[in-house]
Amino acid sequence: MDADLSPLMAPSCLLPAGSLLESLLHICNEVSCMEKLPSVQIRNASTMIRSLKILSFLFEEILEINRPLPPSAILCLAELSSVFRRVKFLIQGCKGGSCLRGLIQTQFVSNQFHVLVKEMGRAIDILPLSLLNITADTREQVELLHKQAKQVDLFIDPREHQRKQELLQLMANEKKNNNRFVDFGKVKETLSCLGLRNPVEYEEEILKLEVEAQKQAGTGGLIARSNIDNLISLVSYSKSKIFDDKESEKTKQHHKQWPASIGRNYDTCSSSQSVVPNFPDEFRCPISLDLMRDPVIVASGHTYDRNSIAQWINSGHYNCPKSGQRLMHMALVPNYALKSLMYEWCQENNVPSDEDKASSFLDSESKNSKGKLCDNAVDHLSAAKVGVDAVKITAEFLVGKLATGSVEIQRMAAYELRLLAKTGMNNRRIIAEAGAIQFLVTLLSSYDPRIQENAVTALLNLSIYDNNKILIMAAGAIDSIIGVLESGKTMEARENAAASIFSLSMIDDFKGTIGARPRTIPALVGLLKEGTTARKRDAATALFNLAVYNPNKASVVVAGAVPVLVDLLMDDKAGVTDDALSVLSLLLGCSEGLDEIRKSRVLVHLLTELLRFGSPKGKENSIALLLGLCKKGGEEVGRRLLLNPRSIPSLQSLAADGSLRARRKADALLRLLNRCCSQSPNSV
Repeated sequence: MDADLSPLMAPSCLLPAGSLLESLLHICNEVSCMEKLPSVQIRNASTMIRSLKILSFLFEEILEINRPLPPSAILCLAELSSVFRRVKFLIQGCKGGSCLRGLIQTQFVSNQFHVLVKEMGRAIDILPLSLLNITADTREQVELLHKQAKQVDLFIDPREHQRKQELLQLMANEKKNNNRFVDFGKVKETLSCLGLRNPVEYEEEILKLEVEAQKQAGTGGLIARSNIDNLISLVSYSKSKIFDDKESEKTKQHHKQWPASIGRNYDTCSSSQSVVPNFPDEFRCPISLDLMRDPVIVASGHTYDRNSIAQWINSGHYNCPKSGQRLMHMALVPNYALKSLMYEWCQENNVPSDEDKASSFLDSESKNSKGKLCDNAVDHLSAAKVGVDAVKITAEFLVGKLATGSVEIQRMAAYELRLLAKTGMNNRRIIAEAGAIQFLVTLLSSYDPRIQENAVTALLNLSIYDNNKILIMAAGAIDSIIGVLESGKTMEARENAAASIFSLSMIDDFKGTIGARPRTIPALVGLLKEGTTARKRDAATALFNLAVYNPNKASVVVAGAVPVLVDLLMDDKAGVTDDALSVLSLLLGCSEGLDEIRKSRVLVHLLTELLRFGSPKGKENSIALLLGLCKKGGEEVGRRLLLNPRSIPSLQSLAADGSLRARRKADALLRLLNRCCSQSPNSV
């Protein structure tokens, strides 16, 4: 973050920061005040709750200050709002669901916690702490939390993993022996560790498992359903064997009190299953296999539930989940015809519609918690919409400043758009729809170094969204980006211009268009010769991407890339050995590249050394280069390899212990050298 840039403030009335902060505080309080932690995922849940408590102090201070916030702070709050709601649902699911089912899924649920922590860290990335008037203690706590979130690794509780293995073993024994020879002492000990200590708790667990089984019914989850049935069988039979008849009688008496004690957790799910025995398959989302609430059509023509396909796209997938076809655009068109058919089916079968279910659920909730509605003033279902609206308003406001503002205002607006485009596919789409791309392309020619740097970086961030790549190319940005690459006013601008070329060339159709520009490849080769490791790596990856397109290979060779790449192999401090080897391997595929590579007197020796000391990827590319040179370079390269005492042992080692590709290449090269040796033994 640039220290000399102050935030560009949008009108406070346009940015509903108060609502977002209240929503975030409400969720933090809800999660923090949970009476009892779940019996599984205790460590992950408690760590997440502690993180929310720390951030709640930040939100309270921001509310007390009551000042307008920069757009990047608003965006951060909107992202955190989405993450916090998912945290709440995840912890509630762990707490209210089946503990045995949760134990079986411990790795999957642990990964969900890990993903949410990472998303929280990415959201805090764009929080301008230096621009917020908060206390030093709070700032230090948030910075520490941010650092921990960026570095955190996936945590799977070893005790839960051990209990899972014990449970799976018990299930296997029960299924294999048909309930004979089951160690019920071991069963009781394992279930007791999960909080199941009396017949009532066993019955409650059976009920929760039955609800899980109903969720899987008709969804195609046959393995999951089978596992749940096995768990129900194990718990039911164990209960009858572990507890005597007297305790079972107490359990039957307790049955009468269940609707008041645990019915609330399952009424919605069980009632939906009992009232609606079978929805037509056409009404189910192909991703979640659940009933679609808001059916939408994607570019491939297939229909999905809006939430499911939005999560699929936002996680970086740009193909249709059902057909595998690449989506030409990411627009989601409402399927009103299917929605109408679903409504008619519900009417004909006396099934309440989603609106009826929502209203009845709210009515029951209001009866169960009178007085709480006054405290819960923020509608959490609208919080996500508030976040999206905030991004739209912010983007339109900033684009207006790009178009009509002074140089200083344009600098600030480009900087804020750069931050706004840093996080979330949805944000990148909204910024492009607001018309930012054309103005950012114009600013690439600015004489102000910071404006140019912010503009090219904003375009780089926007290009991560595939549809924006098409819009950026259509706006004629490539020549301006090449201009920044050649003679950008700051080195960071040149570096990000190279990264932008790499990003745009990810689309195959653009590889030829970009490579055909006479200045592109020489500018990238020039960047290889100077600057930092990161800059050289950006240039090398961009060259690799362009060289995948065969007509560009000769242009890369003519631009003088081969000697530069060989020099980088000799420079340990450059840190781009693997990237340089990857480009050289591609260039070997054209005659110009082969001729230029043959001219190097040191390359064979360097590649031999890399067979011993290189990374796994480096070894693969080194042996691929040596094999290609031997096949196309004749006896000379083979003779030099045979004369090097280290080459044959290195090849034999790779043939035995290398990766699959390395073993295959090593075997081929050893056969080639053996044939070379047998044909001309005197010359060796």
